[in-house]
Amino acid sequence: MSSKPSFHHTRRILLGAIAACVAAGSALAADYNEHSFKLGHVIADDHPAALGGKRWAELLAQRSGGKIKVRVHGNGTLGGDTQMTSAVQGGVQELGIITSSPMASVVKEIGLLDLPFTFNTAQEVDSVLAGPVGQAIAARMSDKGMVVLGWMENGFRSITNSKRPITRIEDLQGLKIRVLQNPVYIDAFNTLGANAVPMPFPEVYPALESRAVDGQENPLGTINTSKFNEVQKYLSITRHTYTPYVVVISKKVWDKLTPDEQQLMRETAAEASAYQRDVSRKSEARFLAELKQRGMQVNELSAAEAARMREKLAPVISKYSKELGGELGAQMLAEISKVRVSAK
Repeated sequence: MSSKPSFHHTRRILLGAIAACVAAGSALAADYNEHSFKLGHVIADDHPAALGGKRWAELLAQRSGGKIKVRVHGNGTLGGDTQMTSAVQGGVQELGIITSSPMASVVKEIGLLDLPFTFNTAQEVDSVLAGPVGQAIAARMSDKGMVVLGWMENGFRSITNSKRPITRIEDLQGLKIRVLQNPVYIDAFNTLGANAVPMPFPEVYPALESRAVDGQENPLGTINTSKFNEVQKYLSITRHTYTPYVVVISKKVWDKLTPDEQQLMRETAAEASAYQRDVSRKSEARFLAELKQRGMQVNELSAAEAARMREKLAPVISKYSKELGGELGAQMLAEISKVRVSAK
């Protein structure tokens, strides 16, 4: 003998069905057209930023009902960061996860983020990028043909080389160090006594392998996933600068999207960026352990020596904080101070 379903049971089923219909209806109500976008980055496919790009592509496909398709091109197959920046500006490449530093040739203010020994923690960076300084940089990027949809983490940078550990400033004397194509990095490493060699990222591994350069500087995630341990013996944890990745869409493409599509691009980029930063920060200890296991000789720069380096770089920091941002530079330093006070 079958019993009738209770009133509450039936009500739960009906409410569930209504909720499902509303969710489906809101997705269907959104105005999504068919799009096929290229997303480029320069790093290896197992790097946290590559995983963030993959997540973004998946979210867009899911939430657009398959209408917005993103093909991810990693490992610099669309070119280096500078080349991709131009391609995004021109609308030839729709999407990019691009290292912030080379973009300073287009939007000088983004170079403020490269000032050496300025950020101590990722929380300081997050606060600056989420606040008025990040918004001002994004506004200038938009003026130059790129709409900022998010910030992913590249991370705090350290130095590798094939000659010796870097335990003090003097150890950098005469070393040919590949740096980003950015005047702050060039001046900083030359001031510390190294010979700075600016170079697009896809050329770095071959240059290290052929000994055209002695070393390079990058966050641990990039050093690990790019397998620089194969061509570099020494890793010195200096954390001299922090670099984010900028998640951008070409303004030429953006302006042709519907409001619903623009909202979807923003929401999914923000979600993928938060996921990526979390993965990056949780992976750092593993990256370091793996580099040690693969035979890299690791040393950590002492606080006293970091202070010496910062003092030596004071003229570079002062010069570029004024040149690149003026009032914006002062605003950034004030925001960092505020975070430090609240963290105490």
